[in-house]
Amino acid sequence: MEKDLDPQETAEWLESLEAVRRAAGPERADYLLSRLATSSRPINTVPTAEEPPYPGDLALEERISAYDRWNAAVMITRGSKYGLGGHLATYASAAWLYEVGFNHFFNGEHDQIYFQGHASPGIYARAFLEGRLSEAQLDLFRREPEGGLPSYPHPRSMPDFWQFPTVSMGLGPLNAVYQARFNRYLHHRGIKDTSRSHVWAFLGDGEMDEPESTAALTLAAREGLDNLTFVINCNLQRLDGPVRGNTSIVQELERVFRGAGWHVVKALWGHDWDGLLGSDELVARLGQVPDGQFQTFAASDGGYIREHLFQGLDVPYTDEELRRIVGGSRAGHEPRKVYAAYRRALDNRGAPTVILVQTVKGWMLGSGIEARNANHQMKKLTQDEFRVLRDRLRLPVTDEALAGELPPYAHPGPDSPEARYAAERRRALGGAVPRRTVVPRPLPEPGERAFRALEKGSTQPVATTMALVRLVKDLMKEPETGRRWVPIVPDEARTFGMESLFPTAKIYSPLGQRYESVDRELLLAYKEATDGQLLIEGITEAGSMASFAAAASSYATHGEPMIPFYIFYAMFGFQRTGDQMWALADQLGRGFLVGATAGRTTMTGEGLQHADGHSQLLASANPACVAYDPAFAYEVGTIVRDGLRRMYGPSAEDVFYYLTVYNEPMPQPAMPEGVEEGILRGIYRYAEGGGQAHLLASGTAIHWALAAQRLLQEDYGLGVDVWSVTSWSELRRDAMTSSGVPYIRQALAGAQGPVIAVSDWMRAVPDQIRPWIDQPWTSLGTDGFGLSGTRESVRRHFGVDPRSIADAVFKAVEEQARL
Repeated sequence: MEKDLDPQETAEWLESLEAVRRAAGPERADYLLSRLATSSRPINTVPTAEEPPYPGDLALEERISAYDRWNAAVMITRGSKYGLGGHLATYASAAWLYEVGFNHFFNGEHDQIYFQGHASPGIYARAFLEGRLSEAQLDLFRREPEGGLPSYPHPRSMPDFWQFPTVSMGLGPLNAVYQARFNRYLHHRGIKDTSRSHVWAFLGDGEMDEPESTAALTLAAREGLDNLTFVINCNLQRLDGPVRGNTSIVQELERVFRGAGWHVVKALWGHDWDGLLGSDELVARLGQVPDGQFQTFAASDGGYIREHLFQGLDVPYTDEELRRIVGGSRAGHEPRKVYAAYRRALDNRGAPTVILVQTVKGWMLGSGIEARNANHQMKKLTQDEFRVLRDRLRLPVTDEALAGELPPYAHPGPDSPEARYAAERRRALGGAVPRRTVVPRPLPEPGERAFRALEKGSTQPVATTMALVRLVKDLMKEPETGRRWVPIVPDEARTFGMESLFPTAKIYSPLGQRYESVDRELLLAYKEATDGQLLIEGITEAGSMASFAAAASSYATHGEPMIPFYIFYAMFGFQRTGDQMWALADQLGRGFLVGATAGRTTMTGEGLQHADGHSQLLASANPACVAYDPAFAYEVGTIVRDGLRRMYGPSAEDVFYYLTVYNEPMPQPAMPEGVEEGILRGIYRYAEGGGQAHLLASGTAIHWALAAQRLLQEDYGLGVDVWSVTSWSELRRDAMTSSGVPYIRQALAGAQGPVIAVSDWMRAVPDQIRPWIDQPWTSLGTDGFGLSGTRESVRRHFGVDPRSIADAVFKAVEEQARL
């Protein structure tokens, strides 16, 4: 209520409450307020009497829901013949949450929907009823090698169907927040009108224990994301038991979301509770019942419920009626109440909304499954259980059809009232959901000017981190593609030399800048703007990755290709947010991840927790990740240009790039002629020295290798070639998939003498190519934990300093001579 309608009455209440506080203390006043506060009472936000008229044909929608429930259960049960199974109980509890959305809310043109992963059988069943999937496809559920359906929402497996991967629990809610935020970013920057877009995230109450699930709640509230709705299915059960056995998950989540600034809508009880909830005593009692006990009530007979829940209260219901009401009358099973909650959420302005909707897990699947702790592990129904389900759903499935080994699918027919109604509702709401649409929209290649500066080199020491940032800054000036760059930094933009972008590209904020910056008189002052281009996320690598995913998939989600450039401390990338990077691959995201201050020994003084000696190994395991460890600025430029071609050119690929760059300023040589192919494929000879041995080095280690080359020539008269390895993992992939001679063998063809590999990574990184090296092999690296110290001392410790490298080469040459 924005305006006090009766100030005098308000003053009298406040005076009375103050009198209670003085006489009985603040605890008594707090108690009275808590009893009066409807926000914390376990009742529906929208009472039955205030529910809006239901806009659809409820009888038809109930029949559609019945078919979807049936086919979801049949699909899973038929798959169990092959030992595959699936999850029955999640969709059974949430069916109406999706059906109401499909029929009245999910807009196929504008909205983004994050479907709960374990509910995917029901989403497939709805697509089957709409004619989008066939019986044969349903029968191949969880049989992808035969062209079947994936277990969960996987866009890479079904690139025309699913938009978002969600079954790595916790990532769905996090990504949904940043997707809603990115929609606003696109709108404010004038790239696309997303004012009608709405993001829906369907979540489980148990999933909310994942730290990522609530990691971005304050961001959503702070930026007023009223284009975002969380729907949390509170069936009070996680995978093996109650979510909160001794407390209430609904009350806990309400406090969390209200405290974070969200609008909270509760849809808890079905209309059969209306005759009971008029009792303040019962409402108070419901607020004190722990979830573990309420789960027991849901699975108990009326006598038990009367004795233990309604003890001493006069209720005008029989034991059978109490069993039915308490056991199953939940708002989430009634489309009118679900519709009312959704409508209330969309009518809210100025803040995101969470709908806490209560259901029974396994609803309608029979007493052996409903509200049982083990129902998540139940992978099939018996034929007798299917007969009971058929009768409850009132479906035209005969006993003869259920006499076989496997239950049959049920479909009312493509011209049935149910199918026509479902099709009409989807047409009215912008088409099929879920649906992923990609219309090729290649971006023009950038001009040569930005890359020439790196190709010319520099006698002035420049770190490859700085070289890359300067390149991106120049590319952001391109007339056609410059505005499509999305620079993302978790924090410490100044560490990576990005403060020069503050006054020009500006930092995105939907609020603009409401303060005078303390450094406003400086040339590189901090500058926020509604149309700002930079996303400075604060100290949250997880949030930054969620922003990256939204931008990286914008080409499909919005038909607007964007070029995200996310730069971070290398140690806090694949190690901290590797799960999100796998989800990014699953979502077919495109863009540049940059592990800055990379390597085990370049972060002097920071030590163990900052010293990354293994992210290149972790990156190599991700099939969609194209990982490079460039040594020189011109290599960086060549790789970025090729990345733009591969990800945004006429034949765009569903890959993303990972570059590791260093904070160690070094002179940058000019680009030699004829090395471009070697840079992109992974290796080329940088410095010939006689070929008695071959030093393969990547990243900053190239400088140690060159110093070792000089030592070997000066001290021993030994001529060694130095090779720049830009990507150990790309060389390995090529060798594993090549039908001819692998590129690494082509590059080293005719080379004599031992091969010594060195990098600022653990030995397992260069060891990836060992099987394809025909000469004697030695690898040097930085295995172990990082250390604080000078670069020189730490490199001596790991045995990768120039003297240690030279000794290793000399030893390898001597050993080969003795053979």
